[in-house]
Amino acid sequence: LLLPSQPCWREYLTTRIEQNMVVNCTCPISECRAQPTTAFIYSIVSSKEIIAKYEKALLRGYVECCSNLTWCTNPQGCDQILLKDGFGYGAACSKCSWISCFNCNFPEAHYPASCSHMSHMTCAKCNHGFCWRCLKPWKPTHKDYYNCSAMVSKAAWQEKRFQDYNERCTFHHHAREFATSLRNRVSSIREMPKIRTLTFVLDACKVLEQARKVLAYSCVYSYYNQDTDSMDIVEQQIESLELHTNAL
Repeated sequence: LLLPSQPCWREYLTTRIEQNMVVNCTCPISECRAQPTTAFIYSIVSSKEIIAKYEKALLRGYVECCSNLTWCTNPQGCDQILLKDGFGYGAACSKCSWISCFNCNFPEAHYPASCSHMSHMTCAKCNHGFCWRCLKPWKPTHKDYYNCSAMVSKAAWQEKRFQDYNERCTFHHHAREFATSLRNRVSSIREMPKIRTLTFVLDACKVLEQARKVLAYSCVYSYYNQDTDSMDIVEQQIESLELHTNAL
């Protein structure tokens, strides 16, 4: 039986690396289940670019295998590896300051809204509840629920309530983007000569961003916990935070 030549190995491994299929790949001979070692791959593949991709694949595979490690979920892009803690919310990323949620696939920490709140979606038109991950109904409901005349007014009220909270949540997210943009502009001005220190303004922008984030996810929390006994106090706190945030 003839073994693959070095050029064949190089082409095979290069293809596997470029297709992100190099981890756990086996010998190209169908009867052989042996896996090429790292040392063997280094001796065959000479391209620095391909080797860099291989090392990234190794790192990615290692992180995915470790239950206590995860990647930073900053949607703007960040290659920092985070160590999960026991509370579901990690410390701010040391590279980009983004705070990730370790318990669900939502791209950022969403306190005070729970992970189930972030998974539970409701159609604004028919009030159908479903999970955004699997798209299955959130809970069994009567098939004629929305055809029943007794439920029409309730469905309309639920739709109006959803729209109100959704508009508030969207507003705070947009206001948070404004705070981020403002901080970036202040940072650029800060580098100009003859400009006094603007550290206090940058600190204010950071507080503004965090407050808008909390207010946005407080809308989600309030929407799903409207009937709980403590909501009056929570709503008062949210109202107070919103008042001071607008002033800031």
